[in-house]
Amino acid sequence: MNLHEYQGKSILASYGVGIQRGEVIDSVDQAEAAAKKLTEETGTGWYVVKAQIHAGGRGKGVVEETGSHGVVLAKGLDKVEETVKGILGGHLETAQTNGKGKKVNKVLIAEDVYYPGESEISEIYMSVLLDRESGQNVIVYSTEGGMDIETVAEETPEKIYKEIVDPALGLQGFQARKIAFNLGLSGAAFKAMAKFVGSLYAAYVGSDASMFEINPVLKTSDDKIIAVDAKVTLDDNALFRHKEYAEMRDVTEEDPTEVEAKAVELNYVKLDGNVGCMVNGAGLAMATMDIIKFSGGEPANFLDVGGTANAERVEKAFKIILKDPNVKAILVNIFGGIVRCDRVAQGIVDAYKNIGNIPVPIIVRLQGTNAVEAKALIDASGLDVHSVVQLQEAADKVSEVLA
Repeated sequence: MNLHEYQGKSILASYGVGIQRGEVIDSVDQAEAAAKKLTEETGTGWYVVKAQIHAGGRGKGVVEETGSHGVVLAKGLDKVEETVKGILGGHLETAQTNGKGKKVNKVLIAEDVYYPGESEISEIYMSVLLDRESGQNVIVYSTEGGMDIETVAEETPEKIYKEIVDPALGLQGFQARKIAFNLGLSGAAFKAMAKFVGSLYAAYVGSDASMFEINPVLKTSDDKIIAVDAKVTLDDNALFRHKEYAEMRDVTEEDPTEVEAKAVELNYVKLDGNVGCMVNGAGLAMATMDIIKFSGGEPANFLDVGGTANAERVEKAFKIILKDPNVKAILVNIFGGIVRCDRVAQGIVDAYKNIGNIPVPIIVRLQGTNAVEAKALIDASGLDVHSVVQLQEAADKVSEVLA
């Protein structure tokens, strides 16, 4: 589950991580009062207005309706409302929104932390996530904060550091100090960074996160270390332990079809192809998508109906797949282990009749318990359903119906 910046910062603050403070609003009428409150709490006189959407690159992104960027500095209280008007309610298009603008329903009015002082300001990149190669957690960091980390990795890979953390032992003090040293810090900033890293790792573990990305982490002119941004992804499977975090879910930022599928306990992820998939089991789903690719098609979705592929679930799955106008065919690939194939077949027949006219060809492959009876049921139904036995037959039929 992805979080907005202000939500991620609230988690960080609860673990003692220094953050750029701010006020969240969802109406232009709230802008002046929020800015005044922020000034009272922080003393700031300039304000950073940030669009709150689930996408990176907001600063470079552009609001379609107004031409404003997604992150704008308002140099004074009298500029805040005008700046908010240019962002809130508009559709922000960034490098991560796939050519479509995302509606901005909330903005964060944050304090200006780039104030002048005795020491030099510097921006740092830092993230905590799982390193799948080692099977351990990893802290990735770089002195090149404020930039796309992909660009840094491509152009100056030597400036990216990694610190592997054994989850059984946790982050050790020497590791936090090593990170601060590699970032070229000294004195008060060195100590502040070591504390920051420890608190950040504690937040990552304590919230059951999949990723915390802070870009940038800022060393201020008075040697404080704070998170200016926060991109946070939480593990959906652990939300039962964090009901307060589950309430942070913003369904307006998610694909409506995926939201509908989750509500009926179907594992569905929308893709960009033309062949809908319905399977039981994640491994079989991956194999099915490979089949579609080999046959010249592109998978339109990942959809796992699970081990209880009864008539009701099959019907719901069909309806969800058919919401995608790009779908030109549907491939059903079910292995009958726990569930009997003839029951799935009957479910397909019943679903077809209940939905009515299904405008795309359906290819069905059922293998396992009662597979013979299942094929007989489908063949005798008189419906426009192509029954196959082998994977190659399924691939060939997909090629045929797409031709």
